[in-house]
Amino acid sequence: MKRILITGATSGIGKALALHAAKNNYNVIACGRNQDALDALAQQANITSLRFDVTNEQDALKALKDIHVDYAVLNAGTCEYVDVDAFEPKMFRRVFEPNFFGVVNCVNGLLPNLRPGNKLIIVDSMSRLLPFTRTQAYGASKAALHYFTKSLDVDLHDKGIHVQAVSPGFVETPLTDKNEFEMPMKITAEEAASAMLKGIESSKGTVYFPRMFGLLLRFMHKLPESLKKKLSLSMREK
Repeated sequence: MKRILITGATSGIGKALALHAAKNNYNVIACGRNQDALDALAQQANITSLRFDVTNEQDALKALKDIHVDYAVLNAGTCEYVDVDAFEPKMFRRVFEPNFFGVVNCVNGLLPNLRPGNKLIIVDSMSRLLPFTRTQAYGASKAALHYFTKSLDVDLHDKGIHVQAVSPGFVETPLTDKNEFEMPMKITAEEAASAMLKGIESSKGTVYFPRMFGLLLRFMHKLPESLKKKLSLSMREK
């Protein structure tokens, strides 16, 4: 039975993935900060829990230093939207701490025990592909995360450790429930979990889901900058 560690496992995609992987005969280590939610997950077959704060370097290191897994899914994150008329630098730090530095802290804890054939799976977002309105903090954190993933994959290649990017589109979670704008091709957390596990089990360098939305945004990403800006402006006006 393969072991999979999942951060951000107490809600949203992370929780759905933990439950889906457990049902598919994975030994799941569900990670998060909410002890009650972790205890509830640990009642399920094939799931154990691990409580720590990804934004705390020492806490993450202590929690992960003795962990040995086949797959580590670094999924924990948050989202806040920018108001350019009330610009707040501290908000950028709040978003980057879990979204980017939280992943760095987890990688730091996991690296010493990774072996050939193991895989790090780092969850970014398709938001990195276009300059969407008000997403300067969230999109920038996910773009930085994607670059980190691809660069780390190069440096771990000779060790036989694969680093895979996962780029979701809109998924129905408590985080996206707060959004007040249209979310095209939105899928459920359960659908996302199924697509993610299938992608993790593949050899793809980057996993996109939902598939059609991923194809559409990647096409838009290749357009000239002027056209990308016009598209983003039109979506903002809607």
